[in-house]
Amino acid sequence: MIKRKKKTIIAEHLSKKEFTILIGARQIGKSTLLKQLYDDLHQKAEAVYFLNLDRKEILDELNESPENLFKLCPLQKDKKIIVFIDEIQYLDDATNFIKLLFDEYSNKLKIVATGSSAFYIDKQFNDSLVVRKKIFHMGTLDFEEFLLFKGRNDLVEEVLKLKNRKKVKSIQENVLWGFMDEFVNYGGYPAVVLENDINQKIELLKDIRDSFIKRDILESGITDESKFFRMLMLLASQSGNLLNVNEISNTLRITNATVENYLYILQKCFHITLVKPFYNNLRKELTKMPKVYINDLGLRNVLINYFSPLEQRADKGMVLENLSFRLLSERFDQDQIKYWRTADGNEVDFVIESSYLKGFAVEVKFNEQEVKLSKYNKFVQNYPDFPLEFWWWKKMDLMF
Repeated sequence: MIKRKKKTIIAEHLSKKEFTILIGARQIGKSTLLKQLYDDLHQKAEAVYFLNLDRKEILDELNESPENLFKLCPLQKDKKIIVFIDEIQYLDDATNFIKLLFDEYSNKLKIVATGSSAFYIDKQFNDSLVVRKKIFHMGTLDFEEFLLFKGRNDLVEEVLKLKNRKKVKSIQENVLWGFMDEFVNYGGYPAVVLENDINQKIELLKDIRDSFIKRDILESGITDESKFFRMLMLLASQSGNLLNVNEISNTLRITNATVENYLYILQKCFHITLVKPFYNNLRKELTKMPKVYINDLGLRNVLINYFSPLEQRADKGMVLENLSFRLLSERFDQDQIKYWRTADGNEVDFVIESSYLKGFAVEVKFNEQEVKLSKYNKFVQNYPDFPLEFWWWKKMDLMF
């Protein structure tokens, strides 16, 4: 059994009164993790139940009344029951379901649930469930999890030693970079990582693109599926660029409000992240437009239908910047990751506020020869509390 990093964190929360909600994109392993948590407690003879709302008879019962849960999962006199619910977003009113059961039965009941797009898009979700739930977000596999899924526990140990500076260099470095190249091309969806045949990897990614994102579209109430897909492909081809709503609106011939709605849905379905600007001088520094990144590189590459070793790619700089964003997002909260750009064209790829008005900055280049220190004098002079680092392929300090 391969364990995701989130499993330990969520397992520690099971003793808390708040209901536990696990959210994330489709096909990333939420259901598998939920079943693993259930199995662990079942083996300890805890009072646990597992409900999959893909089963219509169960869904109909719970839609009729939240309290019908106890027909399926009887309460116990001497201990709290723990009910694991997979795909809770299929309920007609998942927010009210959680609210009622928490308010009436939280001393006797703990719910641990997975939810995808429609559940999390519901604007009442956060407003109505304050103090009643704790949300855990899970993404596709990170690089260490990727290596575990490839059966290379030994390389995970190497990565950890390099990260912790217990090693300066690894004799396995070439092997590690080979796996990193695969990770950059095909991403971290578990089924894709476990598949060894390259053609089948691409077919699996196409299925995620064509089938599972389509379910996001249907559940989100999108009426023009083709325009939505075209916008997602456009964003994939421009990852790391400034996001100009007017340009997208004109290109796709849709209103700005429609673009904004599509962006909101893509974020809530966990396919993209928008990175805001870092600024001090509002007049000289560009402050409005965010930059856009695709959350999984395999999804990005299948959207633009481009798979090739990084060093051979025409878009290698863009891919490397998207990878760097992914690595940073595993260490820092989304609102800590920003970029810097002035109206006259000075820019730095990432500015990380690790604490108030302090942190570091990262500029991503494909190789060391592309680094021109003089281009960054203005940032270095204006932000001495944010020392500037340069990352390039096969050097990135955050990873090794």
